[in-house]
Amino acid sequence: MYLTPKSSLFLGGSCVSAIAAVGSIFELGYGHPDFGVAATAIILVLSIPLTGLFFFAAVKDARANIK
Repeated sequence: MYLTPKSSLFLGGSCVSAIAAVGSIFELGYGHPDFGVAATAIILVLSIPLTGLFFFAAVKDARANIK
């Protein structure tokens, strides 16, 4: 089995951060973000690399557990 609890958490984190990035883009595009422009921009800037890092970590962990 390739999917471990650790890789599942990383993959879940990747999904959550990707959703945060997309939501931030829509909020900024709309023009009136609920959390303010600065906070929404910070969420966007942080969530984009986190998505990639979490996904990379999930794939790395899954590949390490191939039997």
